[in-house]
Amino acid sequence: MAEVSNATQSATQSATPADSVADVLVIGGGNAALCAALMAREAGASVLLLESAPREWRGGNSQHTRNLRCMHDAPQDVLVDAYPEEEYWQDLLKVTGGITNEPLARLVIRASSTCRPWMRKHGVHFQPPLSGALHVARTNAFFMGGGKALVNAYYRSAEALGVQIRYETPVDRIEMDGTRFVAAYSGAQRFAARACVLAAGGFESNRAWLREAWGQNERGEWPADNFLIRGTRFNEGVLLKHMIEAGADAIGDPSQSHCVAIDARAPLYDGGICTRIDCVSLGVVVNRDAERFYDEGEDFWPKRYAIWGRLVAQQPDQIGYSIIDSKAVGRFMPPVFPGVQANTLPELARQLGLPEARFVETVQRYNAACRVGTFDHTTLDDCHTEHLQPPKTHWALPLDAPPFFGYALRPGITFTYLGLKVNAHAQVHFGGEPSANLYVAGEMMAGNVLGKGYTAGVGMSIGTAFGRIAGTQAARAAFESKGAARAAA
Repeated sequence: MAEVSNATQSATQSATPADSVADVLVIGGGNAALCAALMAREAGASVLLLESAPREWRGGNSQHTRNLRCMHDAPQDVLVDAYPEEEYWQDLLKVTGGITNEPLARLVIRASSTCRPWMRKHGVHFQPPLSGALHVARTNAFFMGGGKALVNAYYRSAEALGVQIRYETPVDRIEMDGTRFVAAYSGAQRFAARACVLAAGGFESNRAWLREAWGQNERGEWPADNFLIRGTRFNEGVLLKHMIEAGADAIGDPSQSHCVAIDARAPLYDGGICTRIDCVSLGVVVNRDAERFYDEGEDFWPKRYAIWGRLVAQQPDQIGYSIIDSKAVGRFMPPVFPGVQANTLPELARQLGLPEARFVETVQRYNAACRVGTFDHTTLDDCHTEHLQPPKTHWALPLDAPPFFGYALRPGITFTYLGLKVNAHAQVHFGGEPSANLYVAGEMMAGNVLGKGYTAGVGMSIGTAFGRIAGTQAARAAFESKGAARAAA
């Protein structure tokens, strides 16, 4: 059965709850959920997918993605050179600070090397990286048309294969028999199935939960009140909270997330990639008091961009300002909003509402500390500062070529890392015991691999790997259940 119309869906929801609707129930509508649904259907299981969003907003955070981090031992189509397993692992180890499950992380890394042919089979197309993203041409495969095109391709393939899809169906609770899944509920509607995959995302759009996770700081502020939600508005963590309260084993720090510094003018929800400010490593970043607070040139931008949201969240009023001069123009992917422009530093400070004298002093002190060698933004070059705290380790050029540009920054939460503990079969655990027919994929379990930090494209790698595993395992569990029922009869 293809997509259910709103009218039919409403009529179905008001009908008597079905005793059983599918072999495999998939809860969620993003990349991980779709991978699970497609794999279960390919294995021969009947599949029902429940997406909380309306059709036009389907796809969760996956609609805002653009690439997948891929291990490869030699050049492959859109990927240049090689990106072997050990380098991928070291990159992940560095950004997480060691807070990761190595066997599960390596499972994801290895799976990333073999998933692209399967993705192509389901209509996903890849392209060489765009200008401004060439530094990840070796590590990341870019989707033609971005995440929205990927999501649409998967939905088309799912519909063609007979996956049933219901939109505007948020699941709020699960019925269990011990550690076995029995049914899911969306309001009064009950959905029974022989196996289930949970892939309903984190809790980033639940402001009350974010407030609870981040708490109140020493300045009396509630940092979460100033967060923008870079991802979907539909991830409120209702199912995640229910599962934890029902005894599912949890993993991860609720305050950790994929938290990016984005344009302060971005919308509250669904700003996506175009609101990210990518010029941080080409200039300096100051807080509301016009003081620098971190090394802007610590490492390549794809490995460090995701730390800046948390850094800004720790500043007064949860705001920062990325400052560049004309030398940086054309060297980064421009954001959707133009920067504030001025011909002098004092004028820029006034336009941004920063203390003028302090701002000028901060920039002049930085300029004087710059030791310019051979600038190359594609390498860890030798342009650095001396006798400056915090230092700028690479790409340190004086800000001396007007016009100057400034971008106000806010923390932008993409997805949260608190999730459910899993094993290599994507099974949900209760008191250390894996469920025989309940699985989890995507952001609801990403904290097993991402204890903190992020590197570009790894979220899609996790979702794709565990989505495919969960779908395969759920189909197997459903068939075993059918066989046991027949034998008992």
